[in-house]
Amino acid sequence: MERLERHQIALYLLAIVAGFAVALLVAGAHVLEVGINPSIALLLYVTFLGIPLTRLRAAFTDVRFLTTLLVVNFVAVPLVVFALSRFVAHDPALLIGVLLVLLCPCIDYVIVFSGLAGAAQDKLLAAAPLLMLVQLVLLPAYLWMFAGASTLGIIEVGPFVEAFLVLIVVPLLAAALTQWATARNRLVAGVAAAAPASMVPLMMLVLFVVVASQAQRLTTNSVALAGLVPLYAGFLVVMAVVGVLTARAVRLDVPTSRALTFSGATRNSLVVLPLALALPPALAIAPAVVVTQTLVELVGMVVYVRLVPRLIPDRTRQAQLVSR
Repeated sequence: MERLERHQIALYLLAIVAGFAVALLVAGAHVLEVGINPSIALLLYVTFLGIPLTRLRAAFTDVRFLTTLLVVNFVAVPLVVFALSRFVAHDPALLIGVLLVLLCPCIDYVIVFSGLAGAAQDKLLAAAPLLMLVQLVLLPAYLWMFAGASTLGIIEVGPFVEAFLVLIVVPLLAAALTQWATARNRLVAGVAAAAPASMVPLMMLVLFVVVASQAQRLTTNSVALAGLVPLYAGFLVVMAVVGVLTARAVRLDVPTSRALTFSGATRNSLVVLPLALALPPALAIAPAVVVTQTLVELVGMVVYVRLVPRLIPDRTRQAQLVSR
């Protein structure tokens, strides 16, 4: 497990390269799209296993964190997104794709990456239903303000509900059942103890499936999509600053501050992808716009895992290490 975590950056890049290679060499690789949600669900199940679910009730009652989380994701982020989206406002397909993906906060693999950086995973997990509900309500309003009234007809509730059930509810219930059974069955306890070692391979699987299934769209529209890379990278940079400064202003503790920073930066790309895929032919590039953000963000998350603990250091732990 320690070896996998130490070399995770190289392994993730290897998974992305392998996804592109399979897409180029194997006809019909796009059918792997059906494996995106199951692979993420499995990854989240393993993640939830490592979180004592008895802590969720306390996490959900942290009103200060939840309030700050909502302000960052639904006040600060839209302001940043509006400014960045002006660079693609001339192209409706690019604009709608960018707005879809950047306006929706992540509810799934943010829990994985934030945990690697020592963030309060339990608080992000507890906040997931709230984030999903609020983005579902506010997304049409933001699309109307930023892209015009004609975009309202593209929003469907179904993909959001399905993603919430498949990516959050089912893995969470399965993890709760497994935790309950560990005290009663040695085999289950052994599986639960070994599960953390599968985190990096499962993340590699998610990356491989996403890239392999969407590579054709990416290569077909590579010229148009290349201009989005600095936009998405800029979003990550700005939100790192916003997250750190907001956490300091509100005086959150270290794990909670890191959780806030990760939540503000990560977007719900894999949940909004079905929305983009359901758009009319005139907006056919929108799914590739969403996947481009996924790839930029995944690389960015690898950087965040190293960077955020430095921006938000645990000074108590540092003092303990120095005293030893």
